[in-house]
Amino acid sequence: MKKQPKLSSLIDKACFDYNLIEKGDRILIGASGGKDSTALIEYFAERSCRPDCGFKYKALFIKSDFAPDFPEGIMAKFREWNVPFESINVNVLERVKPGQKMSCWWCSTQRRSKLLSYALDNGYNKIALGHHMDDILETLLMNMLNKGELAAMPPRLKYDKFPVSVVRPLCYVSEERLIEHAKEEGYAGFTCTCNYQDNSDRKEARHKLEELTEGSQAKKERLFASMRNIQPLYLP
Repeated sequence: MKKQPKLSSLIDKACFDYNLIEKGDRILIGASGGKDSTALIEYFAERSCRPDCGFKYKALFIKSDFAPDFPEGIMAKFREWNVPFESINVNVLERVKPGQKMSCWWCSTQRRSKLLSYALDNGYNKIALGHHMDDILETLLMNMLNKGELAAMPPRLKYDKFPVSVVRPLCYVSEERLIEHAKEEGYAGFTCTCNYQDNSDRKEARHKLEELTEGSQAKKERLFASMRNIQPLYLP
């Protein structure tokens, strides 16, 4: 059986392939307390100790008005790793417009906006998010099937209107690999269980992805690679 590469090696490769971390970067990492962002922050904590570090980073938790506090178990890990960390509040419910329905999408959008405004106000030029390969492929399927668009989550995205880029260093890492790593490292993460959850589209996309790839990581990797191997001659 082929030995799996180290998680840090997969993230290193993504950072190299897409130039996600550069000398002089100030990187703000979205911290949720879940396995994905925790693994990403663990990587940054380890990489910041390398002689060729060349960047600064900070983990930021955006707490909504109905979300639980940041998990103490993860906070203990951050202290162990010497992670610069801050928590700020955002009132998501008061931003809901008349006639608008509260949803996961709205909550995520408001917290992302807060991340962006914090980055701009405090001189960060990159925002690192914990989206992994499965997240990206699920988004690809959702956009193709629901919107008729060939679009996903790019590993690196430069905002047109702001001097900030979004980077996704976990783009080569499967969710299964992150689950294994979290178990090995004893992450006491949590999953959002608020009353406004409506992830039916993503859950359906996750199911379709597993059916399409037969749960094969190799097929998921080829599906991901296909987004960089476009053959315009054979497309409409």
